Formats: sequence, structure tokens, C-alpha cells
Amino acid sequence: MTASGSDVILDRMMALHPKIIDLTLDRMWRLLEALGNPQNDLPPVIHIAGTNGKGSTQAMLRAGLEGAGKTVHAYTSPHLARFHERIRLAGHLISEDALTETLDECYEANGGETITYFEITTCAALLAMARTPADYTLLEVGLGGRLDATNVVSKPALTIITPISIDHEQFLGDTLAKIAFEKAGIIKRGVPCVVGPQQPEAMDVIEDVANRLGAPLIAQGQQWHTYSENGRLIHQDDIGLADLPLPNLPGAHQYENAGAALAALRYLNMGEAASLAAVTQAVWPARMQKLAHGPLADFAPQAELWLDGGHNASAGAALGHHLSTLPKRPTHLICGMLNTKDISGYLRPLAAQANSLTAVAIPGEANTLPADVTAKAATDVGLPATCADSVGDALAQITATDPHARVLICGSLYLAGAVLRENG
Repeated sequence: MTASGSDVILDRMMALHPKIIDLTLDRMWRLLEALGNPQNDLPPVIHIAGTNGKGSTQAMLRAGLEGAGKTVHAYTSPHLARFHERIRLAGHLISEDALTETLDECYEANGGETITYFEITTCAALLAMARTPADYTLLEVGLGGRLDATNVVSKPALTIITPISIDHEQFLGDTLAKIAFEKAGIIKRGVPCVVGPQQPEAMDVIEDVANRLGAPLIAQGQQWHTYSENGRLIHQDDIGLADLPLPNLPGAHQYENAGAALAALRYLNMGEAASLAAVTQAVWPARMQKLAHGPLADFAPQAELWLDGGHNASAGAALGHHLSTLPKRPTHLICGMLNTKDISGYLRPLAAQANSLTAVAIPGEANTLPADVTAKAATDVGLPATCADSVGDALAQITATDPHARVLICGSLYLAGAVLRENG
């Protein structure tokens, strides 16, 4: 197949349902049945939900399992540069030929019926994973949990819920309790659930769902504790104490994500090599990723260039805290966001850590906020702001007056993806 084969089918799939997001499992069950129910043939599944930290936790868990010599499937969304990033088969990104053939099979089996893009591509991922031998399958939810397209495995080996906060209110509910109820929908009867740090309102809901289903909780602050001490990461649970390096993924917020991954690995009896690999070998692009190479980095060789895809108020708070721990240096933001996000909540924690913001629209995204709207929101929270036509133009504006600046491109995974494609 040519390199564009999968893109052609993916474009066709976009036309199968008028709504991008339409939470129900009915269409999933119909297509999975037509495909022979591949969700029942997966290697042992670890299902991950939450508002923040799902991807980082999955990345550390995968690194840990592979460090223990296991082969691992992984499914995540959205992708950054290429769709293939969503599906990892036994440690490797799905090939173009395999992706094209699997997508085409799902498209034909669907028979032209209505189904969302995420649903049919999730079916393709499950089909590919069921046909490839591996030791574990890591499934990250797309949105919510209870009605998410990934929530079709009746008996996973383990579930994980990372920190829950307000996000996607139009789909999940306008209170933390309602959102937590949707996230807790991945909990299954009798299946242990690792729970990261939660606000009391969310934890009450998780505990209620788990109690009704007889699902043991392995919760932060109860069954396990993770914290930094003297430049080390300390994880303590019923098994004992692990003294590890700090996570290679930057930011103090990664300590709690590492804690959830470590709790899962230790529950699975993966051993010390797995724990060490989890915190030293994880790779997760666009999470405070330093851009040291490529056209953007070459254009501003004296600047310190970073990329982050966090996009809600909790992510803004984590990012603001991380910036406060870095060596002092003039810091400027290049920001583009979707119109579905709480832009003021995201920017407020960053205002104290940045000298300016240059707003851009996200290229190719219909739901992008116009740059002038982002700039006004920044000004409203006390952050001096201007607009630029592109990330490259914004970088040129900043480095023309401050060539040694720290520049953080932020606000959306979709913007991050565009930057990674542009930066090659």
C-alpha cells in the first residue's frame, strides 16, 4: 500500500457520523459483533481513565512492563503527528500496511452504518491487537469512561483512574461528582482499581462505585504513597518501600503519575527492574518536551524551546508549578487552544510565570479559538499578549527582542501535533 492508503480510509470514516463525539456503546457492540468480538481475544487488559495524566501513566506503565521483559500493546488518543501513534502492537507502532488493511476491514464490516470516527478506529485497534500476540494490552479511554468506545472489555486485569478534574463538561457533566461517575464507569466487578490522587468529591464517587461492584481499590494515600525526598522518588505500599530516581518525564505532577504506574506494576508482581524502567525509560511526546533539533530549534538556536499539550485548568496549574521550579530565565508563551476549553482557568496559573503570550490559531482545526480571543483571555488574567499568524512567526517575534528566552508552545495537543509535524 502507498503511504496515503490509511489516510484515504480515515477520511472516508470521518463521513460515517455527523457528530465527532456521541457517547453510546450501541454502535460499538454492533460493529464488534460483525468483526467476531475481538475485544474478547485481547491479551490481559489494563484500562486507564482520568482527566489528567492518563497518557503519562500509560507511558510509564508500558516502560515498566517492557523493562520486565513483557510485550505490550498500547492504544491512546489523540495522535500528534500521525494516526499510527494511536496503535502500538507488541511494542511497535502499527505499520502502514497493517493499519490500512485493518481499517479497510472495519469499514467494510460496518456496511455504511452510522458510527463515529473514534468508535470505528477503536474497533480497528482492538482487531489488530487481538490478532497480534502480546503479554498485556494498555487501553486509554478517549473521553469519560462509562460510555467510552474503549469500555467494551468485560474482565480487564486491572483498571486505573488518574486524577479527575473539571473538563469536557458538555459531555460528562458540570460537577466533579458527575464527571467522576463517568470515569468510574471503567471499574468492573471484582477487578482491582488503582486510584491516583483525587479530590474528596471524586473519591467518594469512585469508592461508591467500587463498593457496589466489589472491586478492591489500590488508592493513593491509603494503599500507597509516592513522594520526593532528597532528589529521589519514594514509593511505599504493602509490599514495602521502593527508592527510585525521579521520573525522566519532567514536572512534579509526574510523581503522582509515576505512583499510579508503580502501584499497578507492583500489584502485577513485575519486580524491581520494572519499577526502575517505569521512571527512567518512559517516552511521552509533547509533555514538557524540549525541542533541541529541527527547523524551529535551528531558527532560534540561543532560545530554550519547550512543547506541552496540556489544555485544562489542572494542566495549567501543573505547568505553572513546573515553570516556577526551573532556573530563572525570561519566559514567553506561544499559545493556541480549542474553543471547548476553559482558557482562563488554563492561563491563570501561567500568568505569574511568563513575561508574555503570543496567541496563534491552531492550523487546520475548525474548533480553534481565534488568536485575538486567546490574546484577550491572556490580557484578562494579567499576561501581556499579542497575536501572530503562525508558531514560526510568533517565535520570530519573541526572539527578535529576546533571543535567549525560554519559549513554551502550549495550550493544545492539536497545536503540539502541528508543531511536531512542522519541526520534523
